[in-house]
Amino acid sequence: MKKQTLYIVCAAALAAALVAGCSSMPDSAELDQLTTRIAQSSFRDQGQAKVDRLVQDEANSACSAADVAGKPLDEKVAKSIEAANFASIQWPAGGQYIGDWKEGEKIAQSGRGKTWSDPAGSENGGNCYNCHQISKTEISYGTLGPSLYNYGKMRGVSNLYAPESAAIIQYTWGKIWNAKAYSACSQMPRAGHAGVLNEQQVKHIMALLLDPKSPVNQ
Repeated sequence: MKKQTLYIVCAAALAAALVAGCSSMPDSAELDQLTTRIAQSSFRDQGQAKVDRLVQDEANSACSAADVAGKPLDEKVAKSIEAANFASIQWPAGGQYIGDWKEGEKIAQSGRGKTWSDPAGSENGGNCYNCHQISKTEISYGTLGPSLYNYGKMRGVSNLYAPESAAIIQYTWGKIWNAKAYSACSQMPRAGHAGVLNEQQVKHIMALLLDPKSPVNQ
């Protein structure tokens, strides 16, 4: 939950406490409990959108707490989170990392998925352009994340099957699958870990970023 949103919810929780006749200001733990109850009562399961999305795992909880406190995450905690998330990465079967860059572009362009109106079993988009520049032909993109134009070219991937390309290929897979494996409080969605993208879709995104034939690397 973003800091601004948390402040709004906490203010609502405080107002609720005062209306309820509290004789003193609630402490931090009480505010957390009130906030959780308000958030849970404001949502319901509908279609693919489930209330369990409100439940933070250890990584998100620790990062949210550090953000609210205005302090960096403790280094030991950060390393522990990164190690646990790295261990959770599912590497592609048979060591086949690369799919079809044309399909990858379609996935990167699509922001559909995981909403209450999406049919059950439908594939999600990656919504990659919401945060990144990728292809030069797309003029509408977000800037929350770095530009990925020439991603493979700038990293020396001229041959996907050359031994020297293996490290960046594996890193890229891991970053897409679970970004918190490399940065504990990364804001990048954990696409594979969270089930947003399946293995084949991640392969297609990999091709978009790394295949020398992809327009990203032209």
